[in-house]
Amino acid sequence: MSTPPSHYLLLLRHYGTMPSPAELQKIMAKFAAWTAGIKARGQLVATHGLQFTGRTIRTHGVVSDGPFAEAKEIVGGYLLISAASLDEATTIAQACPGLEQPGTTVEVRPVQLAPRT
Repeated sequence: MSTPPSHYLLLLRHYGTMPSPAELQKIMAKFAAWTAGIKARGQLVATHGLQFTGRTIRTHGVVSDGPFAEAKEIVGGYLLISAASLDEATTIAQACPGLEQPGTTVEVRPVQLAPRT
């Protein structure tokens, strides 16, 4: 009996200068094709872009506008995927078309699922 796939969060980050609207449109078309391939293999659990607004809650309930640690950092979105291993999830992440842009990173994190009650 094989081990069931685990879930991994691919967190898409960008630091520095944003691409022009024309460049962004090209990247988003490549991104759509990349995610369609992941979905076609049955590995896409969820994906969403993130808006550039939000709030951060710190120790003792201090609330501030903006979810970013630094103004130059943008967390643009995420994918939740299923993969057999961290290595497989990393291989999927390495194909992210956003990585063609300087300053883009994809963080790959195993998701610890809560036990079913």
